[in-house]
Amino acid sequence: MFTKGYEIKDKQFWRVVVSLGLASMFTFAAFYSFQPLLPVLTEEYSITVSYSSMSMSVTTVSLIIGLIVLGFLSDRNGRVLFIKLSIFLSILPFLIIPFIDSYLLIVVLRFIQGFTLAGVPAAALAYIGEEIDSKYSSLATALYISTNALGGMIGRIVAGFVAERYNWQLSLSFIVIFGAIVLIIVLLALPKSKNFNSKNRSFKEDLIGFSYHLRNPSLLLMFGLGIVLQITFTGTWTYLPFHLTSPPFSLSLEAVSLIYFAYGFGILGAPIASWLSNRFALEKIRVVAICILIIGVACTLHSSLVVVLIGLCILCFGFFTAHSLTAASVSRTATHLKGSASSLYLVAYYIGVASGSTLIGPLWDMWKWNGIIYFTVSLPLIYLIFLQFTLNLLDKKGEVPS
Repeated sequence: MFTKGYEIKDKQFWRVVVSLGLASMFTFAAFYSFQPLLPVLTEEYSITVSYSSMSMSVTTVSLIIGLIVLGFLSDRNGRVLFIKLSIFLSILPFLIIPFIDSYLLIVVLRFIQGFTLAGVPAAALAYIGEEIDSKYSSLATALYISTNALGGMIGRIVAGFVAERYNWQLSLSFIVIFGAIVLIIVLLALPKSKNFNSKNRSFKEDLIGFSYHLRNPSLLLMFGLGIVLQITFTGTWTYLPFHLTSPPFSLSLEAVSLIYFAYGFGILGAPIASWLSNRFALEKIRVVAICILIIGVACTLHSSLVVVLIGLCILCFGFFTAHSLTAASVSRTATHLKGSASSLYLVAYYIGVASGSTLIGPLWDMWKWNGIIYFTVSLPLIYLIFLQFTLNLLDKKGEVPS
């Protein structure tokens, strides 16, 4: 039976926000912890840059599979169970990886870990939508998305800093400790679902729901934008350690890891996007955010480290603002089956992660940093022009929701 959702004055509201925020932080810390380690792994295992990036891309592929499968299962068996299991099972591969000599086996374990990590994002937004009062669900969602950025920052900084000072294996131990603490807090603090209603739909009905969204041109545009945003963002950050550890910068991995503090500007992006979208047209703010993202990426072409750092801060702010607004557009555009629409957006989002981490690797092999950045600047710029033109056409046909 439906009961009123938690309001901001309720202690349960903050228990939900803190628990899911910490779960999200661990998920993204574990997911991105390998990104700053790629140069070390390339050297230690005598492998190519593209092969080393497989520890990121295969994790993304399995996470996409997990989002779909676990999203279906959480609709039937509840949200809280999958959030807790996700954290616990995602810790286990990090207990094994440091003792493995084969990089192929590491890639296999990262594939398994990607699937287990999907439990949190597959269930968290649906849990917020069910358990938080509608007046405050946008705030809770914005805070949750902000912790995505914070978790990514923590994973990258800890992994890079500890790997430089000691070794990469020890860096994973810190992620394990963090995960164990988060698991205990979530087990104790996350409230049981009050408003969850088990969905008795068949798998075929779920697929029909997905196909409905895939026939909606407005949603397809947002899914495409999610892919483009992540290719740009992930592509830049994945190959950044290779760029900054090479001349003319020749930074240590420890110094590179500190640059991930730029993610702090991304943490601000989602709440600011939520605040602005209540006062101005969401589409206009999104265009500005994408332009900010493009400017930030372009700044990293400069030979001055200071300009590069400023560009990365701008990039993070623009990306997380645009991402938050795009996710909001998906929820607003989907007239029903909003959960599956959000799942599809996340699938598109992580397709972008996989593409940005590995598929653009040949650009690095051929043209190094310039090749990466020319591509990651051009892609969102071209898509933005295409997006605005197509949305105007759909608006004239009355196919864009007001």
